[in-house]
Amino acid sequence: MRKVIAVEGKRALKSFIDFPHSLYKDDPFYVPELYIAQRDMLTPGKHPFHDHSEVKLFLAYDGDQLVGRIAAIKNNNHNRVYKQKEGFFGFFDSINDQDVADMLLDTAISWLKGQGLTSVMGPTNFSTNETCGLLIDGYDGMPRVMMPYNFPYYLTLLEQYGFSKKVDLRAYYYDGNDYDDRSVGLLEGLQRRLERNDIRVRKIDIKNFKQEASALREVYNQAWDHNLGFVPMTDKEFDYMAKDLKLILDPDFCLVAEKEGKLVAFALAIPDINPILKTIKRGRLFPFGFLKLLSMKRKVKGIRIMVLGVIDGYRKMGIEVCLYAMIIKAFQEKGLEYAEASWTLEDNDLINKAIERIKGVPYRTYRILSKSI
Repeated sequence: MRKVIAVEGKRALKSFIDFPHSLYKDDPFYVPELYIAQRDMLTPGKHPFHDHSEVKLFLAYDGDQLVGRIAAIKNNNHNRVYKQKEGFFGFFDSINDQDVADMLLDTAISWLKGQGLTSVMGPTNFSTNETCGLLIDGYDGMPRVMMPYNFPYYLTLLEQYGFSKKVDLRAYYYDGNDYDDRSVGLLEGLQRRLERNDIRVRKIDIKNFKQEASALREVYNQAWDHNLGFVPMTDKEFDYMAKDLKLILDPDFCLVAEKEGKLVAFALAIPDINPILKTIKRGRLFPFGFLKLLSMKRKVKGIRIMVLGVIDGYRKMGIEVCLYAMIIKAFQEKGLEYAEASWTLEDNDLINKAIERIKGVPYRTYRILSKSI
């Protein structure tokens, strides 16, 4: 007998987090999420998203066999900003069975309707500020750090249920032996030109990280305000994200631009630690996974360029080119093999053309889907 139950208690939450490990056990490209990070993210009182919004988790069973999971998400800040009644779904995983997927989606949507919502989009975990999108092409390798991964049949399950495309997100690949580095040669000239306008580009000050993070939050919330579904992060949410990223941060890849002490832009590329995470069984850092993470960090071979934003009034001044040139220069000096720039909206011609000019190749697509309910 098949059924869907709400997640209640620590044991059910553990089952929710661990389900993908069994589902993808034979997939060579699956990377387990860190258990402690997922547990805290899904626990009210641990992750600041729960301070303003609601999340309901569900598990699908076929007899005693766990066959799927889903999260129904009511993002109150999103609906306040956009004056909508839109729900989200995330953490969606299912065996290749339409009935199971339908049961999960029916249950999640029923809960969202009960919250007074009239449409649903996803997958998002929890919002577009976190991991989002359904992989729809580019299944030939491991996902990069903090990017989603799923079986190809997920798209069919969701479309058969009635979901349709809202927007596609792109990921670009740089081969360490084939990219355009002309901007590096122009870097000193670019920096001098910016300095004539009292704009200085520098690395983040790790010793003063808390204060830097506060200023970065202001830039982030201004620079991304036109992105799909973007909602400004609360102070607690940004601090939570920054604290996690600090664990793997390389200052050479975390850059800011400031004018008279005020930050006006920043760029962030993070080490692609997924090849390390893949070796950490079931995402457990303890007792030995943490040591493995520390010992293997120096073996990282690539980066993911995940943030490059400039606030209004400072765009098209050369700041973007300067930030990219500094990332490329650090990439060269460290002898890295690859980089991914992700994600960008499919219709963001300005940034997409800039990425392609330095030989970024679009190689993976992620889709946000939506449906009236």
